[in-house]
Amino acid sequence: MRVRVDDDRCEGHGRCYAVAPELFEPDEIGNGVAVGDGTVPAGMERAARLAAENCPEQAVIIEEDA
Repeated sequence: MRVRVDDDRCEGHGRCYAVAPELFEPDEIGNGVAVGDGTVPAGMERAARLAAENCPEQAVIIEEDA
C-alpha cells in the first residue's frame, strides 16, 4: 500500500498529518505530503485509511498493492 496527496485538492487542513504523522507531514505552506515515497509500513494501513477518511477534500489517495 502507498499513499499520496493530490496537490490540486489539498487545502492544508492538516488532518492527514495530525491523524497519521508517521505517514504524512506538512510542506512549507502547510499542505500535506507523504513521508518518503509514500510506502505504508506493515501495521500502519488503518492509519492511512483513517487519514483518507478524515480529509475534507478527499486529497489523500491510497494505492493498494496489486
